[in-house]
Amino acid sequence: MATLDFSEIKPLLSTKKKILIVGHTSPDGDALGSSLALYNFLKREGFDLSVIVPTSYPGFLAWMPGQEIINVYKDEKEICDTLFNEAEVIFAMDHNKPSRLGIATEAFEKSKAFKIMIDHHIDPDKKSYDLVFSTTKTTSTSELVFDFLTQYDTALMDKKIAECIYVGIMTDTGSFSYACNYEKTYRTVAELYKLGIDGVNIHRQVYDTFSENRMRLLGYCLSEKLVVKRNLNTAYISLTKPELERFNFNPGDTEGVVNYSLAIKGIRFAALFTEKEDKIRISFRSAGAFDVNIFARKHFNGGGHRNAAGGDSFLSMDETLEKFERLLLEYEYGLNDLEYPFY
Repeated sequence: MATLDFSEIKPLLSTKKKILIVGHTSPDGDALGSSLALYNFLKREGFDLSVIVPTSYPGFLAWMPGQEIINVYKDEKEICDTLFNEAEVIFAMDHNKPSRLGIATEAFEKSKAFKIMIDHHIDPDKKSYDLVFSTTKTTSTSELVFDFLTQYDTALMDKKIAECIYVGIMTDTGSFSYACNYEKTYRTVAELYKLGIDGVNIHRQVYDTFSENRMRLLGYCLSEKLVVKRNLNTAYISLTKPELERFNFNPGDTEGVVNYSLAIKGIRFAALFTEKEDKIRISFRSAGAFDVNIFARKHFNGGGHRNAAGGDSFLSMDETLEKFERLLLEYEYGLNDLEYPFY
């Protein structure tokens, strides 16, 4: 697992500039972890810094160091547009193309700032950025940020920065249960512990602070909405807007729900369908060689990683589920052969 060379960034930061750090829409632990780690690091260097995410982030991440300064584009469009216009350097964190910014895409594309991508997703859109630091051979964007910061100046690393990086690595590996078979990752985590993090407390902050409504929603998903297709090694859950409203849904309440389907013995492919204002948002997970990144890109306007991806459907929920079940039959061979390399 090679470490990327980030030496091209340091000369850009040799003079004080207005820096904007931007995470993707529906920010998760890695988007926030990588963005806030970079923010806390460059803050110690005295830069003029701002952080934008297109939409709000889950409450279980609201404790993270520096999160109080984040501007949410959906709620603060005028302020965010000004920040995009005035930025001299933009760090695009944990997304491989401008469209992953959703409602903030146009503002990003119009900005004259020097744009730097730091990401770990497949097929980066290199033409939209001035510098691209991207590899899929890592757990997370947060781990790439650790590499960058240690190359820049290890003396500036501290506990706050380490906590943010740890959240990104932990959440993007499902608490070190997938996509983390790299010796370097554990050496990185060891360095984070040397900086004083409390891994037990961080895990509890992220995974053990469910609201009662969120817990009841999870119970409803498993008892009432779980569909298992044994003959296709597939399981899925779907949630309509009325169902979400019944449980007073908040951003992040469905985080991790798709993984419960994949936890069933013999299940190789799992999906979660969530009805939004104008589309059905889909999360895909897989085990083994079944490539959900390709599946999402080909059929649901999405993408991601081989075993974890997302997509969108602009059909109704019933039509989307009908389409999904029809597609499963097309991939029956791949779903029933654990060694089959899905292409």
